[in-house]
Amino acid sequence: MTIAYLIVTVITIAANIAIAIADLAKARFVLANSAEVGLPPRFLPFLAACKAAGATGLALGLLGFDLIATAAASGLVVFFVGAIAVHLRARVFHNIAFPAAYLALAVASLVLTVTH
Repeated sequence: MTIAYLIVTVITIAANIAIAIADLAKARFVLANSAEVGLPPRFLPFLAACKAAGATGLALGLLGFDLIATAAASGLVVFFVGAIAVHLRARVFHNIAFPAAYLALAVASLVLTVTH
């Protein structure tokens, strides 16, 4: 296991767990962002579950379950590509850096998971 793989994966896990918790808690910024892109609050638990599942799969990868980690990282990539698409469709550009940062972490995790 390389240091880069470990660091990037742990950061990706932490970031996704943190935002999943914010989704479940219906944090003010989450509700505001969701409203801006036209996402009803009732979808937040599902989105939180997707992020938490991705983080859990990446954590399992650190324990040696490489195929699960690859699937989890792939799922997070697809998820955050979707988030970017929703922002673009809604023409909400001022905060698109946030899903882009999560996408970058997911892509980095996927690349490092596959190559480690």
